[in-house]
Amino acid sequence: MSNTSLDLLHDLVQKAKKAGADAADAAAIEATSKSVSWHNGKLEDVDGSEGEDIGLRVFIGKRQAMVSTSDRSTESLNKLIDRCMSMAKAVPEDPYCGLAPEDKLHTGPLAELDLYDDTDVSAETLAEIAHRAEDALYSVDGVTNSSGAGASAGSWSMALVTSHGFSNSYKGSSFSASVSGVAGEGTGMERDYDFTSARHFQDMDSPEEFGRRAGEQAVARLNPTKMTSGSLPVVFAPRVANSLLGHFAGAINGTGIARGTSFLKDYLNKQTFSNGISIIDDPKIVRGLKSRLFDGEGVQVQKCALVDDGVLKMWTLNSAAARQLNLPVTGHAGRSTSSPPGIGCSNLYMAAGTVSKDDLIADIKDGVYITELIGMGVNGVTGDYSRGAAGHRIRNGVIAEPVSEITIAGNLKEMFMQCVAASDLKFRYSSNAPTVRIDGMMIAGS
Repeated sequence: MSNTSLDLLHDLVQKAKKAGADAADAAAIEATSKSVSWHNGKLEDVDGSEGEDIGLRVFIGKRQAMVSTSDRSTESLNKLIDRCMSMAKAVPEDPYCGLAPEDKLHTGPLAELDLYDDTDVSAETLAEIAHRAEDALYSVDGVTNSSGAGASAGSWSMALVTSHGFSNSYKGSSFSASVSGVAGEGTGMERDYDFTSARHFQDMDSPEEFGRRAGEQAVARLNPTKMTSGSLPVVFAPRVANSLLGHFAGAINGTGIARGTSFLKDYLNKQTFSNGISIIDDPKIVRGLKSRLFDGEGVQVQKCALVDDGVLKMWTLNSAAARQLNLPVTGHAGRSTSSPPGIGCSNLYMAAGTVSKDDLIADIKDGVYITELIGMGVNGVTGDYSRGAAGHRIRNGVIAEPVSEITIAGNLKEMFMQCVAASDLKFRYSSNAPTVRIDGMMIAGS
């Protein structure tokens, strides 16, 4: 983000104040991306985009309004201020709106997190990555078709200026590639995928690695068996175990807590997960996929334990939710240019346990190892959980034949209390978990 953008935001905030706003903030987000898609040895598509948006938020008493534009001309920005002021005078009062507390704002130098890689990756290079991934997919015996491969590269920058003294910006980059393949033929076909994602181009897995993984995973799903219904231990592979973190993050979002619509609304400082489970949100991981240097309101961010040894320690809050709950802000405000700050986590992960994956399942005589989840049958108010799934049977402590067309069900409050984490945590996704075991889930089969 250039100094020109920060100067423009300063000017916008000052003009809003002169127009009668009691307080104001302005954000600018710039992004560029390019991507390719590849299928069965041929380049299918090349896309590219560039965008820059500016959003102004003004406060008049306890009323707020926000308007955005992609036009940086003086005339457009002056109209933006006029529209925003008119809207703020017309909307109902919100007793919890306002800028973040001044004493919670980030001050001093920004952390050195190495979030930006200026490597200029051409469309030809992206196509070569996708091509190699698909070739690796086809090299696996049993793979019969490709569902396509793709690769992308992008960068973005974010700047924020507030009328009570915050002014800063940072930028980041992202690179990713994926491939999906089919094994088997006719009615016996099975599909699977794999991908890689990184802040820096050199940190991506090789196309041969994730392409081969996708093929092997598809072949491993061939000839699935059915299951009868019953209560069994369920083991979530890491790539689906992280979905449990998503349900948890939604349940501790301060907006839902303030409204009383979360199944965890009464669990602060209480045992919520089994002993030994810790869940961390760390915005300061070097090259982390969700790292950030300040939150969407300019608040200082820091590593925090959301769950410590099974005990829920905090909600995630922006300033509006913090005021409503009479709690300090936590640095979890998210930001766009077109709406007031929301709430979101950064690098969210469940800490590794002390036992290996093999030891975690060694005593399971009959259970299920889940590698895919289907649908979103989760009730955020009650915690009721029901999702389609596929994976493998566990027999006598060993991952065995594939299974499909099953439904796993329970209640997240009870599931969290049954969680046991393996020691195989790796940081591959925006949220990360090791292999997780939950006993006593209901399995609905044929």
